[in-house]
Amino acid sequence: MLYVIKFLYSFVLPPGLFILLLLAMSIWLWRRQLKPALVLLGLTILLYISTTGFVGDALIGSLEQRYSPPASVQGDVIVVLGGGATQGTPDVDGQGNLSGAAGNRLITAVRLYRQTGLPIIFSGGQVFTDSGNEADIARRQLIGMGIPEADVFAENRSLNTEQNAANTAALLEQKGWKQPVLITSAFHMPRSVVEFQRAGLTVEPYPTDYWVSQPEALYPGKFTPSGSAMSSTSTALKEYLGLLVATIKS
Repeated sequence: MLYVIKFLYSFVLPPGLFILLLLAMSIWLWRRQLKPALVLLGLTILLYISTTGFVGDALIGSLEQRYSPPASVQGDVIVVLGGGATQGTPDVDGQGNLSGAAGNRLITAVRLYRQTGLPIIFSGGQVFTDSGNEADIARRQLIGMGIPEADVFAENRSLNTEQNAANTAALLEQKGWKQPVLITSAFHMPRSVVEFQRAGLTVEPYPTDYWVSQPEALYPGKFTPSGSAMSSTSTALKEYLGLLVATIKS
């Protein structure tokens, strides 16, 4: 019964509700204007496909599987990329919080620090007027979790991955570090590696924040529309487009 309810919910709430409405409109147009009905039906099918977990997981998974965390870290500094933050939101020791992806990256950095003792650079600025400064928030949280202040560095000007790479490269040169261990979400790692290469850096990838379970499984829920699956599809397509642009620029 639980899975039946979940199935029904997927077509009562957006985006499933919109897909049903578009499908109904396509059927209504079918006998009146065939060509517009076919176009609308095609767009509806495309929308449906993009909102299924089957497609979203396949696209995200193809990015996540390109790199695996190393068995042992060979580097002299940990570099963590931001991934969103809020400002003015309450936290344990201040205001401002990292988003889910950035928070997962931060947790991995803390655990890796406790294994290696390597200094941490967190790279990311204030992307929007109503978002938090990622590196400044991360620095406060890292210190709050027991990382010595002397081992935490905030690169708080970058607004995208290209700037993350360029600004981090300048900081590494200033500090004399040459073997960065790069932490970011697994789906974001392929593009990040290319951007850091463009900035003249060879990084040791340490992917985290995985979205797709391994091994993957197929079940009816994978083929029902959902907002989270649509977000995965959009995120993956954004990464592939960014990777293409970065590769062309290289």
